[in-house]
Amino acid sequence: MLHFESDYMEGCHPLILKKLEEINFEKNVGYGADRYCARAAEKIKVACGKPDAIVHFMIGGTNTNSTIIRSILRPSFGVLSADSAHIAFHEAGAVEATGHKVLTIPHKDGKITAEQAETYIRLFYEDENWEHEVRPGMVYISHPTEYGTLYTRQELHDLHEVCRKHHLPLFIDGARLGYGLAAYDTDVTLKDLADNCDVFYIGGTKVGALLGEAVVFTDPSLAQDFFTIRKMSGGVLAKGWLIGVQFDVLFTDDNYLKIAKNAIDTAMTIRKGLTEKGLKLYLGSPTNQQFFTMEDQEVKRIAEFAGYGFMNKLDDTHSVIRFCTSWATRMEDAEALVAHF
Repeated sequence: MLHFESDYMEGCHPLILKKLEEINFEKNVGYGADRYCARAAEKIKVACGKPDAIVHFMIGGTNTNSTIIRSILRPSFGVLSADSAHIAFHEAGAVEATGHKVLTIPHKDGKITAEQAETYIRLFYEDENWEHEVRPGMVYISHPTEYGTLYTRQELHDLHEVCRKHHLPLFIDGARLGYGLAAYDTDVTLKDLADNCDVFYIGGTKVGALLGEAVVFTDPSLAQDFFTIRKMSGGVLAKGWLIGVQFDVLFTDDNYLKIAKNAIDTAMTIRKGLTEKGLKLYLGSPTNQQFFTMEDQEVKRIAEFAGYGFMNKLDDTHSVIRFCTSWATRMEDAEALVAHF
């Protein structure tokens, strides 16, 4: 059986496993106050070009998203996002559970534009009853998006400018950030991303780590009391060094980007091979997620030899499915998938 359901099916990169074994019997102080977290944070700040940034390490994506949003928004404020966003669709109402509404606007291939954000904010305040409504207090996007698409440097800049104009922080979900940075045709580097938002996180869970995300506040003023709010939200790991040491490895010798490239190479093998065999791409993703439109009968046949992600029904007889690769996907498995068609 071949597996392309998600990018977090394997454990962790061998370099991380080796390091975890090396330090297994070390004594480390808890809650992220250890030397590994400190060292990893410094390496991340250098990589981002943000020496004054504040870095926190968290456990997983849903908790990270809801905690960041909870920590920044006032009680009566909501978060503006694409209607396909993970926080609006696949996080079981985690943001709403903190008391904040997700304010959705239509997406185009998973993305929203600066113009859409500007229009939403303008129309909100043109409504004479706006004080009776949930006020937009921040903008959330993900890079890559739920559809594996990427923002350009200019798109990020324009969206950030709208946010700055209206004094709203821009928060970028980077759960799959490594695969966005490693994509062949992107013009966005880690420094570009850090320059064009107020807070983001670097995904570890889906990009080589056993678990963990690294939150980077490029605007340090937004990080006030964040540790306490993390604790309140169940986002502080007692053995915090287990996350810190992993990011220390990932941000040594450019490992984060290096290991992410495998997912792109294998995804492009699948994309090229399947399109050459006549399968129809749903959209053109440059990352590790590849989406195809298929007849439902064909989808049933695929389930006999390969795992995949179901996205949505297109009509009575067609669906959109996703093949997702990772840092650990073997090229021979990608080629075997193609050979089955």
